[in-house]
Amino acid sequence: MNPLKPIIFSFLTLLLSVPAIADDSTDAFSYAPKVNGTIRTRWEIETQEGESRFQVRNARLSLAGNIVPEISYFLNTDLCDRGKMKILDAWGRIELGGGAALQAGQFRMPFGVDPFRAPHNYYFANRSFIGKQVCNYRAVGAKASCAFSFFTVEAGVFNPTTIGDHETWNKKVTAAGQVIFKKGEIKAVAGVQSVMANDVRANLIDGSIGWSHDRWTVEGEYMHEHFTNNAYKACHAYNLFANYAMPVQAGIFNQMSFQGRVDGMTRHVEDAGRNRVTLGTTLTYFRAKVFADIRVNYEKYLYRHNAEGVQGERDKAVVEMVIRF
Repeated sequence: MNPLKPIIFSFLTLLLSVPAIADDSTDAFSYAPKVNGTIRTRWEIETQEGESRFQVRNARLSLAGNIVPEISYFLNTDLCDRGKMKILDAWGRIELGGGAALQAGQFRMPFGVDPFRAPHNYYFANRSFIGKQVCNYRAVGAKASCAFSFFTVEAGVFNPTTIGDHETWNKKVTAAGQVIFKKGEIKAVAGVQSVMANDVRANLIDGSIGWSHDRWTVEGEYMHEHFTNNAYKACHAYNLFANYAMPVQAGIFNQMSFQGRVDGMTRHVEDAGRNRVTLGTTLTYFRAKVFADIRVNYEKYLYRHNAEGVQGERDKAVVEMVIRF
C-alpha cells in the first residue's frame, strides 16, 4: 500500500468537510480556507524517433487560508505527478508587523525565479533547465522575510536531507536567500543558495530581470553552481524567453499567446551540456482566477561536444491541457 494514500485521503476529507462561511459584512474577517487545484495533462512525441506518450503531469490540490489576519497556512499535494503522489508544501506563516514575517514548514527554498513557478503559471509545457536540472529544491526549515516599498528580502535555513525524510539528525544545514526588487513594469531578483547534492556541498548564485508591459512579458535569468572540492565541474545555466498575449474570440477561448524561449546549460553532474530552442502557442479561457489552457510546444535540442540526448531530452512536440480552479 502506498504510504501516502492515508494522508491524501485525510487531506481530501478535510477539504470536503470545510463549511462555507457566509458573512454579509465586508469588514468581518472570514477564516474559511481557499481550495485550488491544477490539472495538467499532455501528449508528447519525440519527432525523430517517433515514440510518444500520454501523461498526467500534475493533479495538484491546495488548501490555504488565515486563522487570523496575521497567521496563514498552506497545504499543497500532487495527487498524480506522472503516476506518483507527493506532499509538496506544508507551512505556516506569522506576520510580525512592519512588513516582517516568519514562515516554517516544508516549501521551496527562497532562490531563483523560474524554479518558483507553479504549474498553472508556466509559459511552456516543460520548465527551463534552470528550473528542472540545476535548481529544484523543496526543503524543511524556516525563513524570515521583510517587505519594503520596492524591495523584499528573505532568507532561510533548512534540513540538508530530502523532503521524504524528516527524521534525520544533521550537523550541517542548507541555506538560501534573495532580494527581490519590483517597481512598475520591472522585476529584478538576485540570490544565493548553499545545498547538499550527492553528499557534496553546492553553492549557487542567481540573477534575473523581467519586464512586463501591456501584452508583452520578457525575462532573462542566469544561474551558476559551484561544487566544493571540485567534486563536479561548475555549471552555468541561462533562460531567456518572451511571451506575447492578445485577446481573441475563438469559441470559449478569449486569449491567445505566443511564446519563444532559448535556454541552456553546461554539463551538470551527469546531465550533458545542451542548448534548446522552444516555440509555442497557447489558447486560454480566462475568467477571474479560473482558466484553461491548450498549449502546443516544439522543442529543438542542441547538444554540446557531440553528446546524445537521453529519451525525453530530445527534439519533441508537446500538446498540453491545463485547467486551474
